[in-house]
Amino acid sequence: MMTTQSQIPQAQAVREKFAAAGQEQVFAYWDELTSAEQAGLLEQAQALDVDYINKIAKQALDSLSVSQETAHRIEPLPEGSVGSTLTASAEQQQAWFQQGLELIAQGQVAVILMAGGQGTRLGSSQPKGCYDINLLSHSSLFRLQAERIVRLQNLAAQTFPQHAATAVIPWAIMTSGPTRANTEAHFEAHRYFGLDSRNVIFFNQGTLPCLSFDGKILLESKGKVSEAPDGNGGIYAALHRHHVISDLRRRGVRYVHSYCVDNCLVRVADPVFIAYCVAKGAECGAKVVPKSSWDEAVGVICHKNGRFAVVEYSEISSEMAQLTRADNGRLAYNAGNIANHFYTLDFLDRVPTITDGLEHHVAKKKIKHVDPTTGQQVAPAKPNGIKLEQFVFDVFPYTDNLAVFEVERREEFSPLKNAPGTGSDDPETSRRDLAEQHLRFAQAVGATVVKGPEDPAPQGEISFELSPIVTYAGEGLEFLQGRTLTTPQLITKPL
Repeated sequence: MMTTQSQIPQAQAVREKFAAAGQEQVFAYWDELTSAEQAGLLEQAQALDVDYINKIAKQALDSLSVSQETAHRIEPLPEGSVGSTLTASAEQQQAWFQQGLELIAQGQVAVILMAGGQGTRLGSSQPKGCYDINLLSHSSLFRLQAERIVRLQNLAAQTFPQHAATAVIPWAIMTSGPTRANTEAHFEAHRYFGLDSRNVIFFNQGTLPCLSFDGKILLESKGKVSEAPDGNGGIYAALHRHHVISDLRRRGVRYVHSYCVDNCLVRVADPVFIAYCVAKGAECGAKVVPKSSWDEAVGVICHKNGRFAVVEYSEISSEMAQLTRADNGRLAYNAGNIANHFYTLDFLDRVPTITDGLEHHVAKKKIKHVDPTTGQQVAPAKPNGIKLEQFVFDVFPYTDNLAVFEVERREEFSPLKNAPGTGSDDPETSRRDLAEQHLRFAQAVGATVVKGPEDPAPQGEISFELSPIVTYAGEGLEFLQGRTLTTPQLITKPL
């Protein structure tokens, strides 16, 4: 890519715009760059709305100087306002499942996956969704989730044959610059795990420039702005920027399930959750799990200044965290946030009208950069700047009707955050949690599972796996009734 004669006036206009915005340092080394480097920097700069960046930078930096002791009125969710699979009858849950399955059969449900993260903390150079937690099937997280979609599509078509032609769940996958190519390659290598590639939509998460503490855009090199992902809350802008919303609307989608890739137990396009939210007339919904203890370090959904919000554990005093409800004795602040959401497509469509009100959170970081005065590369020993990001739950205060739906942790939430051998939220705990769930599914239909001498699982654990193609949430396993199964055991089709 070379700077051409026709680009020279264009480059001058962009440079003048940055100078007028007080960000002239972005072009401090312009004359030292090759033509290709100039063209790359110009393209990057043209993609930046420098006035918007100045605006959000000022807001974020001003927030750092505001006393953190600013009072907020934090209150628990009203009693009786949270739906729950822990208390709903089996009949009610089955009714929700059927209602949600019919919406899927009618082509009204899509899935949006947040999968921009890399597996660096797991010791992998691949996107996190490509990670294998060492299951018997060696399925990646992407495969587990894709095959759950396949299973639901098949169930919907079988249950509502009049809608078999429309029983499709479009899957929009948000990647990032570093993960996009490898993610697509993973899907192509595995033939989209049985899904029609026309119904899998890849789009990229946005980025924002890294800034100094005085709001100046930092350079990664003399010819490149330092950028970082704009947080999982950037999904809303990305959906519009890449025309995903209009694509889903064209397909007839009305409801969306969204989640993070790192949960091996996630119930993708969960019919129960979708039906509950639709029945409540909610435009936005959130799955939660009960806190494991009052002092678990997890954000909770509650009311903040009279609006729905996720409040970090550090914002709630010990006294508040230990409060219990009069009606059932459970913790008042108990709705642990797991980044698992429902939206109407209409709500996602109007999010841009409220994004001016969404704050950008500040993360102080050690940012490698070029010193604009010396031209030297700097690798700071302590935080020297900020990265700005938005959180996916930042939209909660802007909805009057948030449906909060509680599910059992052991059935739906096992996050993969840490390196192997850490002891919590790592590949071993994910694999154990999935095996234990599948054991419960088999036992519920009358199967007996015995640990065999060749089973490599640690003491107290088993190597047992049911393919998502066989069962989504324990249904369809009648063929196991009365059978004795010896582990290691991988079941990929009815026996």
